Amino acid sequence: MDTLTYLFNGFSVALQWHNLVFAFFGVLIGTAVGVLPGIGPMSGVALLIPVTSSLTGGLAPEEAAISSIILLAGVYYGAMYGGSTTSILLNTPGESSSVVTTLDGYQLAKQGRAGSALSIAAIGSFVAGLISLIGLIFLAEPLSELAISFGPAEYFSLMLLGLAAVSGLAGKSMTKAMIMTVFGLLLATIGIDSVSGVARFTYDVPVLYQGLEFLTVAVGLFALGEVFKTILEKESNEGAIIKFKRILPTRQDLKDSAAPIARGSLLGFFIGILPGAGATLASFFSYIMEKKISKNPGKFGKGAIEGVAAPESANNAASGGAMIPLLTLGIPGSGTTAILMGALIMYNIQPGPLLFEEHPQVAWGLIASMFIGNLMLLLLNMPLVKVFAKIIETPPKYLIPIIVAISVFGVYAVQVTVFDLLLLLGCGVAGYFLAKNDFPLAPLVLGLVLGPMIENNMRRALTATNGDFMIFIQKPLSAVFLGIAVLWLLIPFILKKRGRRVLVNEEG
Repeated sequence: MDTLTYLFNGFSVALQWHNLVFAFFGVLIGTAVGVLPGIGPMSGVALLIPVTSSLTGGLAPEEAAISSIILLAGVYYGAMYGGSTTSILLNTPGESSSVVTTLDGYQLAKQGRAGSALSIAAIGSFVAGLISLIGLIFLAEPLSELAISFGPAEYFSLMLLGLAAVSGLAGKSMTKAMIMTVFGLLLATIGIDSVSGVARFTYDVPVLYQGLEFLTVAVGLFALGEVFKTILEKESNEGAIIKFKRILPTRQDLKDSAAPIARGSLLGFFIGILPGAGATLASFFSYIMEKKISKNPGKFGKGAIEGVAAPESANNAASGGAMIPLLTLGIPGSGTTAILMGALIMYNIQPGPLLFEEHPQVAWGLIASMFIGNLMLLLLNMPLVKVFAKIIETPPKYLIPIIVAISVFGVYAVQVTVFDLLLLLGCGVAGYFLAKNDFPLAPLVLGLVLGPMIENNMRRALTATNGDFMIFIQKPLSAVFLGIAVLWLLIPFILKKRGRRVLVNEEG
């Protein structure tokens, strides 16, 4: 009962007129941040911290903290909404967690179903936001204790399971998917080794010391790759202006999306709780899970509405889940929550076990504002579906320069280096030729994301045991994850071999 009392008190704080204004501008800016590739929620929140401190200068310290964190959190989950827009319409991921949405979202847009895809993304995001917030209210403490029990060995095995599961994104060939995964892991090793401080694969080029920027690679492979395909294969695109047939999803779309939204929301929430896992991993896992349990997995990658509903729900739920370790333990689960933590500390409010006791107005005001912010996002995004969907009617000769401009601006804004623009161009060419030869791009992106986490957790686990690899089997959870990973790789191989044997016997 105390929890509900605190929540009602939180709503009384969040519903104050100035906090409603901060929440609205937060989600509005967040949507714009998500649409622009390269900026992302982390950069958007960091850029706005000095702005919020000046806007709240006239308020009391705790009131200023509440208003600032409401605006910054709005930018965080608003960006999760916005990232789907360009992924669906332009095949350009607005931020890293929207990469998976491009696989089916853009195909739906090309079929004239852009309105349905955008509406389902908005509905899925709203439902996921509500589910994750309900979880945040009632499960924060017990789930945080479970998350903190994950050591480096468990994290390493979980990441390996993620790479094994990438076979679910393999397309026609698991071998090609594995090649791309390994290539992604190799790209992830470029830069300064965080443990020994040794430069790896940098060839004395200073710009490579910090490694390859993930979003530059992703935008190059997906967005510029599509641009090159449109230009080089123009005979199939000449005069074709893609029309969208309807704005709202059909009853069948809603029926097909209901279960993936629920599953994606729950999976994303639990992955979001794990520090370091984040929305990108949640969106990949939810997509893989939907493809694995689908009765017709062949439709994924060709315009399955489930391929939009599940990852978009998962990445929004993960942003809610990531608030649990931040608020209850003072452990940021992602780069963006680390910046939010910095903003709270700036106002002399320490996130952690004592936050709910010492500053209940801040904690519960933030949670209540996330309910209100999610509702604002739905009301803001649903009417704009028609506006967004109009983009897909633009002829290629106008659309291509827009995609290139958004990609170049977004990528250059991250680190302001010409090298990133050259990398973007190189990845665009590579993306075109790889896709043309049926090499799936998603495994490469996942390998690049998980590579540093896999290496860091493996080395931490081995350091604690003086190099004993048995630690990964001795830890029960780690052994379970590794066992599932091995089965994930072996079962499709065995089934394919058995299928060939049956085929040979039938022919014989």
